[in-house]
Amino acid sequence: MESNCIRESSKACFNTCCINPLLSLPEPHSSSPPKSAAATVDPRRNFISAILSSIQPPNAVFTNHESLPSSTELFSSLKNAVLNYSNTVLSDDIRARDYYHLTVSNHVCLDYVGHGLFSYSQKPKSETATSSSSSSLSDDAPFFDISYNSVNLNSYLQYGSQESEFQAKIRKRIIAYMNLYEEDYSLVFTANQSSAFKILADSYPFQSNQNLLTVYDYENEAVRAMVDSATKRGARVQSAVFSWPNFRINARKLRKIIVSKSQSKNKKKGLFVFPLQSRMTGSRYSYQWMNLARENGWHVLLDASALGAKDMETLGLSLFQPDFIICSFFKIFGENPSGFCCLFIKKSSISDLTQSSKSTGIISIKGPIENSAAIDEPPISSASTSQQIITTKSQEIQEIDEKAPELTTEPPKKTLEIEFRGLDHADELGLILISNRLRCLINWLVNALMCLQHPHSGVPLIGIYGPRIKLERGPAVAFNVYDWKGERVDPVLVQKLADRNNISVSVGFLKNIWFDEGFKEERGIVLENRRTKKKKKRREKSDCGEGAVAISIGMLNNFEDVYRIWGFVARFLDADFVEKERWRYTALNQTTVEV
Repeated sequence: MESNCIRESSKACFNTCCINPLLSLPEPHSSSPPKSAAATVDPRRNFISAILSSIQPPNAVFTNHESLPSSTELFSSLKNAVLNYSNTVLSDDIRARDYYHLTVSNHVCLDYVGHGLFSYSQKPKSETATSSSSSSLSDDAPFFDISYNSVNLNSYLQYGSQESEFQAKIRKRIIAYMNLYEEDYSLVFTANQSSAFKILADSYPFQSNQNLLTVYDYENEAVRAMVDSATKRGARVQSAVFSWPNFRINARKLRKIIVSKSQSKNKKKGLFVFPLQSRMTGSRYSYQWMNLARENGWHVLLDASALGAKDMETLGLSLFQPDFIICSFFKIFGENPSGFCCLFIKKSSISDLTQSSKSTGIISIKGPIENSAAIDEPPISSASTSQQIITTKSQEIQEIDEKAPELTTEPPKKTLEIEFRGLDHADELGLILISNRLRCLINWLVNALMCLQHPHSGVPLIGIYGPRIKLERGPAVAFNVYDWKGERVDPVLVQKLADRNNISVSVGFLKNIWFDEGFKEERGIVLENRRTKKKKKRREKSDCGEGAVAISIGMLNNFEDVYRIWGFVARFLDADFVEKERWRYTALNQTTVEV
């Protein structure tokens, strides 16, 4: 029977608000059948036209940052061009009510990846921070703490470990949020994404299943940890390549690797690591790659870290059940990026893993009260010795005799009932609303960036990597800034100056780029070698690529956020912008930060 989540995702896909989970693989030489008159309406083309018309006049060019239209004017134009954007106002209401720190701090956060667990409004106000109520958290008390477990993955999966009440609750909440079922998947909490990838690599049988195939168009530190571990254990590491300049998967080459014949029909070829979309370029990939890999004898690891809120509902796990899933969670959007990572392992695949000597990074999660000395020990039974309970009204300490079990068995754990409002907000907004909002914002920004052009020289200010304006693209974009001579501005410098303007962006390294015959001349211009301590042979093979600025948009970002980053980038149209920034900060005696 089809679940409610799958039905909602199907509805979403037919309304073109999200990618189709059954999107077929690209065929190199397929020909499109003739279209009927009824099929001439193309929602993709209509969407692109709407985005282009949201900046008037269409195809406008801006050569001076001081002449940009106002935020109010452009926001009104966007709502008129894309009518369903106004239906996403609930996200603005939630942001104003529960994440008001974003407005107070005037901070634009475009570097968060993962899912927020809590809201800022759950943090107690300063005047209530000293309250003795057990249902509130002090400013110094975290939502939870983590502790490391000294155990290998296989033992942990087979025998489990002592789990706190808080961890049991957060486990159930996350499994439900991810649209999974406890009878199908085991959940392992890890310290971070790198730990999750390495723990799985250390336990995966690369001695017999000797291949590791990854699909990433950028350097991912977590995947690098897996690659290093797999290489030490004798694995053959391969990667998909991405065609320049649109960063689409080279389908012919990837298909050839996946369907290559195995020496034995009874064993798996190896591990296929698939992210569904790029965290940097926003490129989205067909779900059918997972199906193709499974049919050809691969274990499948789905990296869901870059997916937006509720995107797991488009997956339809009744059709695509990965052997492993990895996803990250943080505490509060725009305030506390710390958190943990989740490694989901399909229970039918546990027997395929091998015993590893150790698994550094498996953690336990405890709520704030569970970390206090008062209940650091196991729950007290009715036969316990006497205890002391602080009565806040009288401020007196009362001795409770061991013959009063009705008091000794009542655990003061109100804090464990804490709400996961960040996840609740995603559920409240829903897949369709979030998808519509993110699609409008990211495509508006891409269009706005492409409208910036240097005066006199006519050189475009921005070079975008990956898809441009496109209905089926993820809420991320990678780009570089170029000066009036066409020379690239260091992405780290752009990030630093953005941070000074209270805008947080990321910097990454694009790689695995493939140039066909028509772009051979650009290869030498685009690719660069990173400075590294690795051996030359390895550096020449795997460390060629392009550094770039990366932006990621989430469900709590609004139009003002994308307008702010556009306005900041437009300041590079002033040829003296960088020099002015240097003098301005020197005058303020901020000598510790160099430009």
